Order: sequence, then structure tokens, then C-alpha cells
Amino acid sequence: MAQTIMEAMADSSTKFATLPALRHKSNERWQTRTWADYGTQTRLVARGFMALGLGPQEGVVILGDNCPEWFIANLAAIHAGAIPAGIYATNSPQQCHYIADSCAATIAVVADGVQLSKLTAIAERLPKLKAIVMMEGSDSAGHVYAWEDLPALAEQVSEQALDERIEAQSTDDVCTLIYTSGTTGQPKGVMLSHRNLGWMAQTSVEVYGCNSDERIISYLPLSHIAEQIFSLYVPMHCGGCTAFAENLDALGDNLRDIRPTSFIAVPRVWEKIQAKMLSAGKNNPALRKKFVAWARNQGLAGGYARQQGQTPPLLYKLADKLVFAKVRQQLGFERCRHLLSSAAPISLDTLEFFLSLGLPICEIYGMSECAGAATAALAERYHSGKLGRCVPGAEIHIAADGEILLRGPHIFAGYLDNEAATRKTLDYDGWLHSGDIGTIDDEGFLQITGRKKDIIITAGGENIAPQLLEGKLKAIAAVSQAVVIGDQRKYLCALITLDGETLADELKAAGSGANGLAEAACCEHLQAHIQRQVDAINHELAQVQTIKKFTILAEDFSIEGEELTPTMKIKRNIVSLKYQRQITAMY
Repeated sequence: MAQTIMEAMADSSTKFATLPALRHKSNERWQTRTWADYGTQTRLVARGFMALGLGPQEGVVILGDNCPEWFIANLAAIHAGAIPAGIYATNSPQQCHYIADSCAATIAVVADGVQLSKLTAIAERLPKLKAIVMMEGSDSAGHVYAWEDLPALAEQVSEQALDERIEAQSTDDVCTLIYTSGTTGQPKGVMLSHRNLGWMAQTSVEVYGCNSDERIISYLPLSHIAEQIFSLYVPMHCGGCTAFAENLDALGDNLRDIRPTSFIAVPRVWEKIQAKMLSAGKNNPALRKKFVAWARNQGLAGGYARQQGQTPPLLYKLADKLVFAKVRQQLGFERCRHLLSSAAPISLDTLEFFLSLGLPICEIYGMSECAGAATAALAERYHSGKLGRCVPGAEIHIAADGEILLRGPHIFAGYLDNEAATRKTLDYDGWLHSGDIGTIDDEGFLQITGRKKDIIITAGGENIAPQLLEGKLKAIAAVSQAVVIGDQRKYLCALITLDGETLADELKAAGSGANGLAEAACCEHLQAHIQRQVDAINHELAQVQTIKKFTILAEDFSIEGEELTPTMKIKRNIVSLKYQRQITAMY
């Protein structure tokens, strides 16, 4: 039976009352909040928001990094009958204004003074904004409140008044907004209901066998649906505990502290871990390198054997005991049942690197419009390079033109105040048109072959999906990011950026004396070193897919540079405009 988010929260705060729910690090020590306290704090903050004038169906924006207050503010808004919307902590004041204005926010919750300044800079353009609450710190402005002010404010609103707000809601009511990352324009507000979120969380709990022993680490942006489902709503439906990473730089140490039972990452995070491990491995003695190479050969063969339902090689268990177990312990993954990748395509090179170390990464496919995951993949049933099978209780269909269509209880209600976009995405039969091109094999495994809007049509009329080629280019050790160019042109070219983690080793291998990214980008020795590897890739491709030229850029793509979304997806239109001169030079 479908539940509202408030009912699920009430059940967990009672059933798992004394168990740990949230953990965060303060003064070098991990602090723990129980489920009972979590539930109590959520209701208190909801009453505080109501005292500040928050009404039913009004907007609440949350601007800050992952922390217990983010979770509580989000759930408190839902309890009060309002609709929360996360804003990426990296967003500019203009981007913050767009979302706050779009959802008609009456309350904003910000992390600190830095995030507060983004909203105060545009306050006069947000006439509906009644109050701003700071998770940390305080401010003298009359409409700005400290988190510590909320208990006193809550005393002005009775528990009964909050219960009335809760009881007035149904499972089909919209309870949250997820703003798309805006790779091609302004983000759209994806309206998700209690039913959408609850069904997805409960289905994930059942598929992945989660229970109150589940330990999650939250570090990806909470404005993204995958992180909300994974670290907020799944634990709520199984009584697990979520720990908050201090920051991305401290993630490695935090993983070793928490020892999660499941871990999800975007491809860029997996690539960074891979680069660090490869860099560290180059300092090993020759004998150690040979031993690890032997173990990795066993791991890769064993990993693929298991995917085919076959027995791993005889020496796989020995390699696991001598090498893989130690790697898992060093990374903090020895308790991890599920290693997942989502949000963007991940290269086969990265998948096979971890597979060769006894760490199978399962890709899952989904989008904001389907409340997170459309497919599921388990360590005991997956295929490298494929995105799992349809989640139970939902449907996936491949249209005549190859587009992936989705249907089920997880499909969103539509885009906020955007009927045209909603009609374009949701058809009359309830199918969500994903915009992705893919296939489904005989076992039901989904594979993405491209994105409809990204398909390159060359001057010769050939249709080419750039993601496949970009994945191959990113497998080159020196390369960080790659964007393939060629729409309406005679041949394909690529813009590539350099990986700072591997740069020193790659410059040495190239016989280059360059120092730093800027010099390396202009270095003929490095250019030739990369060209040889591009030539090897081209040798495996059809003639129309080959990369004829490439340009090395002096700076990596970044969120701050606006080439990447906060979930590390390439903004192709921005890249094409920003580097138009370099692209033109290749033709």
C-alpha cells in the first residue's frame, strides 16, 4: 500500500527509534542522531517553517552541501505541505534566482553566509520570499533566522496544526521538485509525488535487500534525484543510517571511517579513484607490479566468468585473498554489497579496471523524470557495459526509432508550469520519452547507444553517437575529458583535456619536459604520445567513426567554467561555443 513520505517517516522513527539514522563529523568526531530524534527534529522544524508563514503548496529552496540539516529541512517542508526544491551549492546568484522564482519560494534554507549572499544579492527580485534560515551561523537582517531560532518559533504552532497539514496530503500530491541540470537550456522543475518517491525507495529496498544494517555515505549533490533516493529515502524505508562526507576531498578518508554497505558514484568519481590507484601503483617495485598484474588478469577473467554464470579461474580465490581483499579494505569497501554508477556513461576501461580488482561496478539507468532508477543491476547479475534490467513493477519499451520509453508508478507528474515540455515528454499512454537511444538484449539488459539530441550526423549522412567514442578517448591515461565534434562536417574531431592526476607520469612517458597543464597542452611530445593512442583506437573503429584530429585544451572542463553540470555531464552547447575557435581550426 502506498504511503506518504510523512507516514514512512513516522513508521521509521517509531520502529527504529533507538537505531542510528544520521551521522556527521564535528570537531574530528562522528556525531550520531537516532531515528526518534530525526523524526522529532523534522516535526519541530516543520512547525518552525509554518511559524515563518510557510503555507501549503508553497516553495522552499534549499541551498547547501549535504548535511543533516539539509535532510531535515527537506522533510520538514514536505510535512508542512510545502514543496522543497534543492539548489546546487555551486550555482550562481542568477541560477539561484531562477529556481527560487520558478517554484515561488517563500522560505529559503541556506548553508552559511556564503550561500546567504547569493540570495541577498537578488532578494529584491524575489518578492514572495518571506524568510531565510541559515543552517550554520546567523545574520542581523530581520528576515534571516538561525537554525537555532527554529525551536522557539515552533512553539507558536501546535502539533495539531502540523498534523492537519500532514493529513491533508495524499500519495498523489506533488511533494518535491527536482530541477534538471540544464545541459541545453534553463532547468525544468520535475514534479514528483509521494507515490513516486515512496515506490522507488521501497522497490530499491526490496531489489537490493536493504535493512537496518544499511550504511550509506552521502556526498553527491542532494539537488539530484539519485542522491536523494539513495541516501535519504531508501534509509527511511529500511531504517538504515546515512553518514555525510565532510567534502569530496575527504571522501576517501570518510569511506574508510564509515565502511558503507552500498556506494554510488558518478563516472567522474570512479575515474578519479582509478587515476589515483594507477598513479600509486607506478611506485611499486617491479616484482609487486608483476604480482598485481597477475592478480588483475585473474580478476578480469573471473569477473567476466561470473557474469556468464560460469566458475571463475582456479586461482581467482587466491588473487582475491592476497590482493582484492586488501584493495577493498584500503578503499573502505570491504562491507560493500553494491558498487553502483549512474548519471552519465562510464567507460569500459574504468569498469574493467575495477572488475580486475574484484570490484564489480554495476551501472544503473534512470532520470529525474522517473524518480531515479529505471533499471537495477546486482553484483550477482549484471553485465559490464550494460545498464541492468527494468525495475520490478515498471516497464521499458524501445520505440521504432530506438528511443527508450519508460512507464510505471515512478513516472513524474509533469514539469512545473511547462505544459508544452510535459506533452513533449509524456505521451497519452503514460510513456515517458527519455530522449536516449538504446537496445534491450535477450536477458532484458538495457544498453544505451546514444542520446537523440547528441547524435552527430556527418556531412556524408552517417549517424554517430559521440558517447561511445568519448569513452574510448577517456580511457587514454593522459585524458580527463573528451568531446567529439562533427555534426554536418566531413569528419570527426575531438577536444580533449588533460588529467592532472596522471599528468606527471604521462609527460615522463612522452619524453616531455613540459611543466603544468598549459605547457603540456602545447607540447609536441605529449601530442605525439596521445596521437599514437588515438591511432590505436581508430584502428578498431569503422572509417566514419575515426577521430581525424584532436586539440588539447589548456584547462580541464569544470562546473565553475560552466562546461559541466553539477552532476559532471558535458554541456555540449557551451563547449561548442566556448571553444569555437579551436574547433574551426581543426576544419
